[in-house]
Formats: sequence, structure tokens, C-alpha cells
Amino acid sequence: MERSKKYMNPYLAGFLLGLVLLSAFYFTGRGLGASGAIKSTIVQAVDVVAPEHAQESHFYGKYVNKDDSPIKAWLVFEVLGVFIGGMISGAIMGRFKWKIEHSPKITSKTRLVAATIGGILFGLGSQLGRGCTSGSALSGMAVLSLGGFLSMMAIFGTGYVMAYIFRKLWI
Repeated sequence: MERSKKYMNPYLAGFLLGLVLLSAFYFTGRGLGASGAIKSTIVQAVDVVAPEHAQESHFYGKYVNKDDSPIKAWLVFEVLGVFIGGMISGAIMGRFKWKIEHSPKITSKTRLVAATIGGILFGLGSQLGRGCTSGSALSGMAVLSLGGFLSMMAIFGTGYVMAYIFRKLWI
């Protein structure tokens, strides 16, 4: 399969990601992470739909009782920036398409269902692990945390196993 536009050099991309992580530590005093943004968005949605439930809930209550809205958390803006930046990058490089890429062996619907299930499992795992890959592994390794290194090994190890099991969904 031939690519129409060249992708960024992975070593350069890794270096730039390191600079972004360093900048996050310098300007915010903490590393990167995405699961906090999703949590803030869900908390805000529950507070809008069922404010009494959100106030009384042990989980939601600790976020909605604050003076500021959880949607104003800087992580929400980080994730929005990543999403918008990805769309701009894709448009500039000619890769932005409204097409669901999938293997010829499966349908678009199967690909969407598999991606949705994978996203849900990843989200649940990030809450059980107290952070997503960016927060626990990348930021943890940046401060030489043993937990960060173990998280990265577990993430990639599990990823390789799952890729082997579910490879027919994209090959």
C-alpha cells in the first residue's frame, strides 16, 4: 500500500513530544494526560442532566462541588487542541478524509464496533489504572517513576498481545 503523503519522521515526532511534555511540566507543574478531560466532560454532562444526582454521588460530587466548572479544566483544552491539531495536520498533509479505513475482510460497521469497544475498554482501564498512557506511562517515565516504566511495559505488552489476537480486523 503506497502512501500519498509522507508522515513525520518518528524520531523527530518523539523528540517533539518530549518537548511538549517538558513544556507541560514547566508551565503547569504536571505532565500530560487525556483521561482527565474525558472525566471532566462526563461529570459536566451528568451535572447538566441530573444535578441532584451529581451533587449526591460520591464520584461526581467531588468534582461538581468546586467553584469552577469541571469543563474548564486545562486537560479539556489540551485534548481539544490535540483533536483540532490532528485535523489541521491531516488536512495539510492530504490525509483528512471522511472514510472509515478497514481491512477488505471486514465491513465498516465491524471496524466501528471494534474501535468503539476498544475505546470503551481503554477508557475503563485508564480509570482503573488511575490515568491514561500519557499520564501514567509517558509522564511517569519522564520523572523516572518505576510505576511509569511498568505502565509502559504493560501497555505495550498488552498491545502486542491484543494486536496478534485481533489482527484480522485490519489486515
